[in-house]
Amino acid sequence: MHYSFVRSAVAQKTLLITACLLAGGCSTLEGLFSGPTGFPRAVPPPLESMPLEDPINPNRFVIESPFQSVVGVPQVVFTTADDTLPDFALEYGVGYDELLAANPGVDPWLPGENRAIIVPTQFVLPEIVREGVVLNIATKRLFYFPADGIERDPESNEITSQVVLTYPIGIGRVGWETPLGATKVVSKAKNPTWWVPSSVRKEHAEMGDPLPSIVPPGPDNPLGTRVLKLGMPGYLIHGTNQPYGVGMRVSHGCVRLYPDNIEALYELVDVGEPVTIVNEPYQLGQLNGEWYFESHAPLEDDSVDPEQRLAAILERVSVLEIPNLPDHVRAIASASSGLPVRIAELDETEVLTRVRRVHNTIEVDPDAPTLEEVREMIDEAVAEAELETVGKLAAD
Repeated sequence: MHYSFVRSAVAQKTLLITACLLAGGCSTLEGLFSGPTGFPRAVPPPLESMPLEDPINPNRFVIESPFQSVVGVPQVVFTTADDTLPDFALEYGVGYDELLAANPGVDPWLPGENRAIIVPTQFVLPEIVREGVVLNIATKRLFYFPADGIERDPESNEITSQVVLTYPIGIGRVGWETPLGATKVVSKAKNPTWWVPSSVRKEHAEMGDPLPSIVPPGPDNPLGTRVLKLGMPGYLIHGTNQPYGVGMRVSHGCVRLYPDNIEALYELVDVGEPVTIVNEPYQLGQLNGEWYFESHAPLEDDSVDPEQRLAAILERVSVLEIPNLPDHVRAIASASSGLPVRIAELDETEVLTRVRRVHNTIEVDPDAPTLEEVREMIDEAVAEAELETVGKLAAD
C-alpha cells in the first residue's frame, strides 16, 4: 500500500539552535534564539544546574482557571549518536513539523550526538468555546475538552478547572485542504475498511500507482485501527499505518493521529460530540497573569493575509503599553517557532529559562524502519508531490 510522506515547508528564518559544549563537558542552550530586534538577551542557566527529570505527559493537562489559556511546559532532551527528529517526535508525542520548527538548523536525520533538542510541549489553547473536539490546522493540533473533565464551584456553578487533551495531527496537503467550520462526530468504527474515493484512485492511477477500490482492515490500511466519521461528507479523524506522517500536511483532507492517540480518543469521544475546525497560526494566551504569544508559519494556501492576522494580535497587546512590544511580537511571528513566548520580557530567549531537562527515553526498536528506508520513503513522496503539483497546474 503506497503512503504519502511529504516534508512540509516550515519557516526556519530567525531562530538558530546550538548546543554549546564547554571545555569541561558542560552543555548550555545559549544561542538557541537569534532575533532581529536587538533587545537584551537573557542568559539561560547551564544545563548541568537543571535537574534531570522524567518527560511530562504530552497529552493531558488541567486548566486551573477560566483565565488560563496556556498549558504544558517546554522540554529539552539531548541526543544520542543514532537519534533522529522523527524518533523524538514519536517518543515525546509531538508532530514532526512542530519539532522541526522548534529546532531550526538541526539536521532532522543526523542531528549529531549530545545535541540539545527542544520538545515543544507547551501550547496556547485555541480561543474558542472549550467543548468537544477542536482542531487547529495551522498548528496541526487537536484539542479535546471532555465533558466529565470539568470541575465547578458548588455555589456559583462556574467552572473552576477543566481537563484538556491534545494530540498532534496530520492534515490535508495543498489541493486537498482540511475544511474549516463546525460539525460533529456522526459515527465511529474499529478496524475500518477503506473505501477509496474515486478522486484519490484517479490521482494515483495518473501517477502510475493504482489503488484498489477497497482496502480491508489490517496493516496496509492507511486509516489505522480507529475512525471517527465527521458530519462533513468524506472527512474523517483516524489513525494511520505510517505514524511518521503525523504532524505534517500529508493527507487527502482527513485528520490523522498516532495509533495510540486515536485509540485513546476513540474511547472518550461519543457520537454527536461537536467538532470545530479553525485555522489560527497566531495565538495569544495567558498563564499566571502573563501573556504568551505562539506563532506558526501560516499555511501555504491560507486565504487570510498574515498581516491581517498579526494586526489583530498587535491591537490586543497594545493595551499593555510596553515600549518596543510591536517589534518584539513581529519578531516572534517571523520566527514561527511554535513555542509560546512571554511577550512582556521583550526577550525571545526567555523560553530557555523555563525548559524542563528530561531523560532521553528513546529505545532501539528492531522492527522500526532504518534511516535509509525512511529516506527512501521521503524521496518517493517528494517526487509524488511534485507530480501532483504539476498535474494540478496543468488541470488549472
